[in-house]
Amino acid sequence: MKILLAVDGSDHSYEAVRSLKYLTRAEELHLVHVLDVPSPAYPMMMPEVAQELYETVERNMRDDGTRLLDRTASLLPLDVGPVTKHLVVGSPAEQLVALAEQFKVGLILLGTRGLGPIKERLVGSVSHRVLTFAPGAKLILPGPLKKLHHMLLPLQGTYDADQALSFLQQKPFRELPTVTLFTVLPHTRPPWPVDAVSAEHMETHSLRKAKDFLDETADKLRLSGYQTRVVTTLGTPVDGILQEAKALNPDLILVGSRGRRGVTRMVLGSVSHALLHQGTYPLMIFG
Repeated sequence: MKILLAVDGSDHSYEAVRSLKYLTRAEELHLVHVLDVPSPAYPMMMPEVAQELYETVERNMRDDGTRLLDRTASLLPLDVGPVTKHLVVGSPAEQLVALAEQFKVGLILLGTRGLGPIKERLVGSVSHRVLTFAPGAKLILPGPLKKLHHMLLPLQGTYDADQALSFLQQKPFRELPTVTLFTVLPHTRPPWPVDAVSAEHMETHSLRKAKDFLDETADKLRLSGYQTRVVTTLGTPVDGILQEAKALNPDLILVGSRGRRGVTRMVLGSVSHALLHQGTYPLMIFG
């Protein structure tokens, strides 16, 4: 698997570097630092002076960026795979998406500064935009990934299950974690009058069908060497996932993006975006 690792010198990006020890050896590791060079904000400045100032700032930032890439490369695990360093200028999110497409990476790895839901919805963040537009899987770390023994995998249907199986059967982790497959179903009542006992019976039947679906997916994962358990419950997707995560305290939440891309995903939102806003658990998004 080809991996793109974005670094900016922050504590969060060093956590991303450290998390590589839990991932399988990369076919290629692209180590990327993006220079977001500010333009001079003085309207009365002569164009020649403004250009000279810009070039000076860029030159200094390039020197700092080169040192950052060298320092980060020295911290990588010895068996991480062949490493290529990239120092590029532009919008961080746009450059990361472009490089991911250019090199056809299977996983983008980055820390997040945790802007919080209000600021992120207003101005966006690098992690949000990469999740929205970049191809492949993404591992986004709001904090350290201290270990990787247990993973929570929420599934919302056959599409999610197929995508999750396809990703996990590539064995992206050095040691296979135990996987808790989880489905949360909404509290539903039929449009016609029904007594409480009948409504409970219908919900019980729905949970049984959901468990059968999870058991079938778990069987396929076990064939690839994973240990599994299954959990079903009633509620709303995001709240249900977070409640289950609080109870299990998984090392990582693995969740699908449900195939939404671009404007559709930004407008409609998704469970993966909602979990990213929470910024509570290391989050890996596939699909």
